[in-house]
Amino acid sequence: MALEQAWYRKASWLIMLRPLSAVFTALADRRRRQYLNGSKPVWRASVPVIVVGNISVGGTGKSPLVIWLVNWLRQQGYKPGVVSRGYGAKPPAFPFIVTPATLPSEGGDEPVMIARRTSVPLVIDPDRPAAVRHLQQSFDCDIIISDDGMQHYALGRDIEIAVIDGQRGLRTVAVYRKGLYVSR
Repeated sequence: MALEQAWYRKASWLIMLRPLSAVFTALADRRRRQYLNGSKPVWRASVPVIVVGNISVGGTGKSPLVIWLVNWLRQQGYKPGVVSRGYGAKPPAFPFIVTPATLPSEGGDEPVMIARRTSVPLVIDPDRPAAVRHLQQSFDCDIIISDDGMQHYALGRDIEIAVIDGQRGLRTVAVYRKGLYVSR
């Protein structure tokens, strides 16, 4: 939380983290390219996958957007399911089905909130393709939403939605151009 607050206040000491940021960016770019060029396999679900993520530090409203999207898709006649990493969750095993009755300590705060507000099938697993496979084997879903999954390249996606906090904006913008991230 302190780092997040410093980020948005543009604290001067953060400049010391630039070398670490450059290394992280290079490693993330290398990993992404491995999935793009086929060096690492991308698993594709048999139904459309929508990934909701962010490119900012901290809460940007991803989970409320997932809830809205679930409700909107239902109104359009779809049967959505959700997968999530389940940060902070301590389930007995993965993949784990989160229901409205699941305790936040077991299923994670955000997945439990999504399950309680939507009652859609929701599976948590650090391995996103495994979560989707389990969701499809256990429930009749015709579209999948991956909450906070932009960096999980092993899961093929049909649509990516990047959420940006309209109040705070962006601290820096990373633009992907011809294989390079350019910071502005």
